[in-house]
Amino acid sequence: MQIEYTCRNVHLDDRLRAFVEQKLQKVMKFVEEPIEVKVVLDIEKHRHIADLHISHRLGVVKAAEETDGSLLDAINLAMDRAEKQVRRSRKKRVDKRRRADRTNGHRWPMEVLERASVGGGATPRVVETIYVDIKPMTIEEAALELETAEHGFVVYRDAETDRLNVLFKRKDQNYGLMAPEA
Repeated sequence: MQIEYTCRNVHLDDRLRAFVEQKLQKVMKFVEEPIEVKVVLDIEKHRHIADLHISHRLGVVKAAEETDGSLLDAINLAMDRAEKQVRRSRKKRVDKRRRADRTNGHRWPMEVLERASVGGGATPRVVETIYVDIKPMTIEEAALELETAEHGFVVYRDAETDRLNVLFKRKDQNYGLMAPEA
């Protein structure tokens, strides 16, 4: 973890630095390496401002707080706000992963045959078997998924008709759709 301090009208002593690092430990449980933290501490007349900018592998967290009390109160409030943000983003990631796991029960095997074994009366020989996840989605979502697909196709269950469809990329870079008849 790399921490960069910027202080305006504030003397950064070891006690204040230790306080910030102690408070950051609560937030660091929810973020992933590499982590860069920028802490801006400011005092303007009667206002105490603490501004946090936490960059990590999965995103950025920004939290700023201003109080009439002490600088430590502003730091506490900013850390609490940052902790809420990282908890919420982590919960979203975990929930998304869990929803994806629920749809993994629908898998479709794709088998790759050896070229020489097809035709000529020989029995086709399977070289590789890949299991493809089948998720309910619209054709627009399937097209977006196809952009990042490892294979040149996406197998999905149409959200409207609940039928199995295959969206594939053609040699001319257009999309083709294989859908069952009604």
